[in-house]
Amino acid sequence: MLLVEDSPVMRELLAHVLNADPGIQVIGAARNGEEAIEAVGQMKPDVITMDFHMPKMNGLDATRKIMETHPTPIVIVSGSSARNEVAASFRVMEAGALAVVEKPAGPGHPDHEAAVRELVQTVKLMSEVKVVRRWPRRETGVPSAPSRPAADLAPIRAEVKLVAIGASTGGPIALKTILSGLPKDFAVPILIVQHIATGFTQGFVEWLAQSSGVAIHVATHGEYLLPGHGYVAPDGFHMKLEPSGRIALSSDRPENGHRPSVSCLFRSVAGVLGRNAIGVLLTGMGKDGAEELKLMKEGGAVTIAQDQESSIVHGMPGEAISLDAATYVLAPDRIAEALGSLVKRTAGTGDA
Repeated sequence: MLLVEDSPVMRELLAHVLNADPGIQVIGAARNGEEAIEAVGQMKPDVITMDFHMPKMNGLDATRKIMETHPTPIVIVSGSSARNEVAASFRVMEAGALAVVEKPAGPGHPDHEAAVRELVQTVKLMSEVKVVRRWPRRETGVPSAPSRPAADLAPIRAEVKLVAIGASTGGPIALKTILSGLPKDFAVPILIVQHIATGFTQGFVEWLAQSSGVAIHVATHGEYLLPGHGYVAPDGFHMKLEPSGRIALSSDRPENGHRPSVSCLFRSVAGVLGRNAIGVLLTGMGKDGAEELKLMKEGGAVTIAQDQESSIVHGMPGEAISLDAATYVLAPDRIAEALGSLVKRTAGTGDA
């Protein structure tokens, strides 16, 4: 793998913690984007960790150029969870980077070991992802695969009252594609669990809001759901739907290694709304939400899993498909079409 980092101290720390894992070998380091582009052509690494703020050429421009010339999995290693830094990280993801993690603090810091585990796990996982060439000056979301058009959706009788979405690795771009593709008059609330590094949620929400057809917020405990609004689970809290129509946040133990957990959200929605909901499970490693998507389907809800072709990691949706938990298997742009169609056609039909 290749390290791209302008700080000598941070380069040394990252090289140390990454080389300590027997599955990773750091084969080179670059101090800026220009050096990174040259090094990628010469060394052909399996994966790159990329800083954003660097002299001569920043991480955004370097990522664009690398994805145009030598497509390589790129992990953004952000030095701060400040809003401007987070927003910059998501712009790099739009240019082709696969994931963003926070730079680990030095040894002795209480968060050091957890941050190192997250970094190592992400680097190893992303090294196995096959990336495609990005053409110059063309920024797109997750590439779409041919899938069933919305017009072919089977009719449903129950009124859709809520959409629940779960995502992990690769989810931000897929979510952006879906939310930006919804109609302006989308008539139901959306609850979203996105596995993301601590401190990045607020910036992630603001980034989504810039292109979304619906209003996006960080969820708060006891909040009433409003039609046409999206609510993202905050750092460190499970998000549930209460029978009263309010959001409930809890610090219960993690599920499937995550808090917030997609499983927790889907289970609560299945219990409260049954067939009057839609569940969507997007790209991500592991199996969080897969069994609970099946629970939603068994309760009569429409369920959607992201297809393999458009997924960065097909773990979560793939697990759901293997369990026969998905009514439809679609790419993100088709998911947006399907949600718009399903919500529109059931508006005002009631539960009969």
